[in-house]
Amino acid sequence: MYSAVDHQFMSEALAEAQNARYLSNPNPRVGCVIINDGQVIGRGHTQRVGGPHAEVQALADAKAQGFDPLGSTVYVTLEPCNHTGRTPPCVDALIAAKPAMVIVAMADPNPLVSGKGLERLKAAGIDVRCGLLESEAQALNPGFISRMTRGLPWVRMKIAASLDGKTALPNGQSQWITGSLARADGHHWRAQACAILTGVGTVKEDDPTLNVRDVKTNRQPWKIIVDSNLETPLNAKVLSNPQTSGVILVCASLESQEIQQKAKAFEALGIEVIPMSNANGKVDLPKLFAYLAQERNMNEIHVEAGFKLNGSLLREGCVDELLLYYAPFFMGDGIGMANISPLTDLEQRQDWRIIDQGLFGPDLRVRLGKK
Repeated sequence: MYSAVDHQFMSEALAEAQNARYLSNPNPRVGCVIINDGQVIGRGHTQRVGGPHAEVQALADAKAQGFDPLGSTVYVTLEPCNHTGRTPPCVDALIAAKPAMVIVAMADPNPLVSGKGLERLKAAGIDVRCGLLESEAQALNPGFISRMTRGLPWVRMKIAASLDGKTALPNGQSQWITGSLARADGHHWRAQACAILTGVGTVKEDDPTLNVRDVKTNRQPWKIIVDSNLETPLNAKVLSNPQTSGVILVCASLESQEIQQKAKAFEALGIEVIPMSNANGKVDLPKLFAYLAQERNMNEIHVEAGFKLNGSLLREGCVDELLLYYAPFFMGDGIGMANISPLTDLEQRQDWRIIDQGLFGPDLRVRLGKK
């Protein structure tokens, strides 16, 4: 069904979608190219929320260059939307432009679209095809797909460790285990997330800022701190400037007067405090992630936490992907990656699959997903 030329231009549309990686949340990352007589006449990718989607951007690009998209072929990485949200339906703009063909990489998992956009285009007499480089398009939007199909964000856990799996010395010192290139790569993953999540232990021990510094981006992810008893210091760096990067403190309960007073102090700084308790009086982590997806429209959550919270997240099945950075040295005694109970039988293990690996200076990054 698809020619080598089709593959070439859809690959260009996928490259356009990469330009939305730090930009489009909570909207999906979408790219579009418009072709006439074998020539690219328009390109576009999803802009910030409320801005034009990829198809509208590409049509505007074609018009700005003096090209008419009549009779063209449009390659787009996600099914054009057919509903009015913050912007008008993209199918209306495409139908008005009268291309001869629209080739789509993947159908939209959003129930508001889910095939309806393709049907509208077909009803307008446009030749529509779907499925070209589908897996590549899906890989661009794991969080959006997860939120639409599971009601959960895609949770990615980043850990930097020595070759023997230690993340800090016995005294807690951990800065820096990996080198500058590995840390910069970590900021790339921070930048594309909707939020960066950590625990109160990490805040108290390391006093991190948890912002994006080593890549160019015009938005900062939310910061989420799991803090059952609201022990986060009011002067912690992670709490600074909540107007630029929203901060959410998640506690177990707001029932006691002491916790209520602490919550008021945080709220006076512009920080949200949300109670979310499980039966053990701790923060209900699965419930938290469901809330972040369904109530806050968050696609990807980037976890940079410590031994205890990492263990809790893994034990409760909250983690979809691991980013493990290994520095080429042995630490010996120290703090491990996650507080996981020892196995008594190898059949109890949870297997992961390696997605990819690469070197960043002297350090090795291994990316893994659930089997």
